[in-house]
Order: sequence, then C-alpha cells, then structure tokens
Amino acid sequence: MNKLALGSVQFGVDYGVNSIDGKVKFEEVKRILSYASSKNIDVLDTAFAYGNSEEVLGDANNFNFKIVTKTRHFDNHNITDDDAILLKNDLYGSLEKLKKDNVYGLLIHNADDLLKPNAEKIFEALQKLKKSKKIKKLGVSIYDISQLEYVLNNFEIDLVQLPFNILDRRAIDSGMLENLKRKGIEVHARSIFLQGLLLMSSKNRPSKFNHWGQLWQIWHQWLNDNKITALEATLKYATSSPEISKVIVGVETKSQLEEIIKASSSDVSLPMIPAELYTNDLNLLNPSNWSKL
Repeated sequence: MNKLALGSVQFGVDYGVNSIDGKVKFEEVKRILSYASSKNIDVLDTAFAYGNSEEVLGDANNFNFKIVTKTRHFDNHNITDDDAILLKNDLYGSLEKLKKDNVYGLLIHNADDLLKPNAEKIFEALQKLKKSKKIKKLGVSIYDISQLEYVLNNFEIDLVQLPFNILDRRAIDSGMLENLKRKGIEVHARSIFLQGLLLMSSKNRPSKFNHWGQLWQIWHQWLNDNKITALEATLKYATSSPEISKVIVGVETKSQLEEIIKASSSDVSLPMIPAELYTNDLNLLNPSNWSKL
C-alpha cells in the first residue's frame, strides 16, 4: 500500500495558510478520492472538528478506505462521565455520517484531555469501543512530545498522529520515534508541508514569517544547490522515515494529488540535510501560534 494517507480537513473547512480556493467542492472531492484509491492510498484522516468533512466523505463514497477520525475537544477541567458518554455518542454519529460500521482509528484530538483528572473515563470509553469492534485502533493526536511521554506512561495506545517535517526534528531528537517503534505503536505524520509554508516561494510567504528569514534562506539555498523541489524534499524526508507508517497530505484538487504522488515516487534521492536546517521554535512549528505573530 501507498505510504501516503489523505487528509480531509480541506473537504470540510477553509484551511491552511496556502489555501487558494478554500473548502473543496464536492465533485472535486469525489475525483480526489477516486484517484487516491487508484493509487493504493488506503487511509483517510478526518475529525469531528473538520466542519462537515465526515459527511462529505460518506456522501462521496469513501470506497474501501480505512478511516481515522478524532474526538471533540472536551471543555471541562476534569473529565466526567458525561464526557465519556459524549465520546461514544460522537463516534456513533461519525459512523452514521461516514456510512461506516466501524473506523480504523479513533484518536483523542486534544492530547491535553488525557492529562486532565479522571481522564481514564474517556480512555475506558475508547477501550469499550475497541472491544465492540467499532474501532480497530485507539490513540492520540499530539502537538508536543511531552504530551506523548505522559500518555505513554499512563495509557496503552495503538496509534499516534504527530507533527513531522524537515524543520521539526523533535520526534527524532527526543528518541520518541524509536520508542514508538519498539512499543509497536503505529505512527502517522502530519504537517509535513507545515501547512504549505515549506512549499511557498519567498515572495509568496506571508511577511509575518520573515522573523525566520535566515532559516528560509538556508532552505531555498539548499533546494537550489541540490536541484530538488520543495515538494520532493518534504515528501522524501517524511516517507523515508522507517518509523512512520503513514504520511498525511491534504489537497484541494486532484491535480495537486497527482503532483504529490509523482514527487513522492520520483527517483530523486534526498541530499544530506544541513545541520542548521531545523528549529525548535514553537511559534513557527505549531500553527496554533501563528495568529499571535
């Protein structure tokens, strides 16, 4: 199977700093899914929070894709019995929208929900859903490695979704990727394009990201010197990691997916990456911080 997985946030909401046309039109979604299926992409990633993406996927005929979806964010400071009931009801609602009897994975969307008092209540709900075969794998979507360290020390999970790209080496440098592999936990990488920032030319990148001008200069110089495109470099970097099972990509058109598949399967090899081509600055690595820039 193809190591790529298809993200669906663009099918339900206007998403990403590089978005051109906004939310993807339904007929284009169907073309994208049909083409993805023909290229052996077998996983679709969605979430409760992605607008009506689950309904779109259900209506568009999601073929034989395996679906990974995610929970809502729970507002309470302490997890309650009502939250556990809500999680279960949300999944059954998702299954109805997706027109599926079960999903491949259900992830706690906000890992901090598993750090709250009484978090075992929602985790027990996940385990019951797994036992009833409504989900095959349970897990968590994380933004920070420290979140994952806590989760691994307190809960038995099957699947992790984490940010991973050529500028973001937190999962590697911390030893977390190796740890996950040892534990037999499946890893799905997201944000490999950093919401499109890594694919932009210098002139098209929003000025608020000029704070990292030296990093962008190193990035574009490295691409130019090695005659490799940003798309090839970002994809090769993510897909070449042996610890990562799936690399999630989001597209707005079938032609974009065609370009991604062509770049990921090209014969171009990834050149040695400069040691200075990285950052630990969460103001850049975590898109939720971008509104503050």
